[in-house]
Amino acid sequence: MENYNDEFDNKVAIVTGAGQGMGKAVAKRLANGGSRIVVFDINREQADAAVKSLNEFNCESLVVTGDVTQKQDVEKAVEATLDKFGQVDILINNAGVLRPTAVIDIDEKEWDWVVAVNLKGTFLFSQAVLKVMRKNNWGRIVNFSSTASKNISTVGGAHYTSAKAAILGFTRHLAKEEAGYGITVNSVCPGLIDTEMVRNTIDPVKTKQYAESFPINRLGEPEEVAELVAFLCSNRASYITGASLDINGGDLMI
Repeated sequence: MENYNDEFDNKVAIVTGAGQGMGKAVAKRLANGGSRIVVFDINREQADAAVKSLNEFNCESLVVTGDVTQKQDVEKAVEATLDKFGQVDILINNAGVLRPTAVIDIDEKEWDWVVAVNLKGTFLFSQAVLKVMRKNNWGRIVNFSSTASKNISTVGGAHYTSAKAAILGFTRHLAKEEAGYGITVNSVCPGLIDTEMVRNTIDPVKTKQYAESFPINRLGEPEEVAELVAFLCSNRASYITGASLDINGGDLMI
C-alpha cells in the first residue's frame, strides 16, 4: 500500500461498521494517512480483527462495540473517543444492512430495522459529534449512501433504497447547517462492491453476471471506495460539501 505520510496526522476518525468490508478498508486508509482510529462495530470479534489489521501503520486505535440505532451506544462511543483522544475530527457513517425482500413480503420489523441502521444511525452519530467539531471549527463527515439512492438497489429491497435516498437529503441539509463551522458533509454512492455483505447476499453466478454487465466489468474493491472517502476527508476537498460522489464502474451514469 502506498504511504500517505501525515495526511491525517493528529486527526481522530470514528468509522462505523469498521469490522469488515468498506468500513474496514476506510479505517486502514485513514490509518495509513496518520489518523488515529475508533473502530465502531456491533460485532466485537470482527472489530478486534480490524484493529489488528491497523498494526502495520503503528496506529493508535480504540474498539467500541454497539448498535448505531441506539442513542446510548452512540453517545458512549463518542465519550470513549474523547476520553482516549480528546477530539473527534472525522466521522465515517458506513454501518449498513440490506435485505433483498420484495415490498409485498417486507414486514414492519424488517422495514424499521433496515431504515434504522442505514438512516437513523447516520443521524445519531452525526448529531453526537457536531459539538466537538464545531468547537474545533473543523470536521469531516462522510455518509455512505449507494447507487440505489439515485436508481434502485441491485441487491437490497425498497427499505434499503429508501434509506439510502434519504441519506442524500440528510447530507445536503446537514452540510448547509454546518458549513459555517468548518465542517463538510458529503456522501459516497458505491455500486456493487466486493464485500462480505454482497457475497453473502448474491450467489456467485449472479454476481458474475452483474459484474460483466458493467462498463468496467468487475465488482469494485473496498480499497477503491476508501480512496474516495479519504479524499473527502482531506484538505484537498475543503471546498466540497453537500455532494454525492458516485463510484460504480459506470453502472449508473447521470
